[in-house]
Amino acid sequence: MTSAVIVAAGKGARMGANADKLFLEVAGRPVVAHTWLRFDAAPCIDEIILVVREGMEGEFGALASQLALTKRFRLVRGGKERQDSVWNGLAALGEGTEVVAIQDGARPCASVELITATVQAAREVGAAVAAQRVTDTIKESDGGTLIARTIDRGRLWAVQTPQTFRVEVIRRALAEVRRRQLLVTDDTAACELIGQAVRLVQGTSPNPKVTVPGDLAYVALLLGQP
Repeated sequence: MTSAVIVAAGKGARMGANADKLFLEVAGRPVVAHTWLRFDAAPCIDEIILVVREGMEGEFGALASQLALTKRFRLVRGGKERQDSVWNGLAALGEGTEVVAIQDGARPCASVELITATVQAAREVGAAVAAQRVTDTIKESDGGTLIARTIDRGRLWAVQTPQTFRVEVIRRALAEVRRRQLLVTDDTAACELIGQAVRLVQGTSPNPKVTVPGDLAYVALLLGQP
């Protein structure tokens, strides 16, 4: 069985005061609804776990009733940090789950083809991540005002979600994070701690995350495409 854990427990401070970015409307639906529906439409996904902020269970339940969902789902309370929310989501996986795709709730444009490709890669290697080659010239700065050096972009990739794993791999990796009391910014960083190879899966279409207000117009354009 293959499950998806959609991490939807953050509010998104960079979006501005009193703005829950996951429930901002874009292309006729809340951002998180588009994310949810992408995974609901993926044939390779059998169940969906949504990790939500305490007190938001009612809003997500109401949203579910408005969507024509086909996959079973459950709501799980998030933790203090993203990695804690992922840990809670993993604890809620259905019995027999072999592969899990972990997705940011604020990344609504992941295609079914991309989701499927990461699942297949994770089955083969143990871990996989949606990613894009870095095409901009990258500069390093010591203090944020002056350039210190130019970094070779030929070896650089920007990782996104889904980040997909064999369940025993990501549980072992996050257990090591917790044992060392570390803070990681994504789940593949946990895999690096245990020496787990992670396959890069390059998407063929944009897969942005809604982070600041200016992202909404771009995401609306992408979601409006057939």
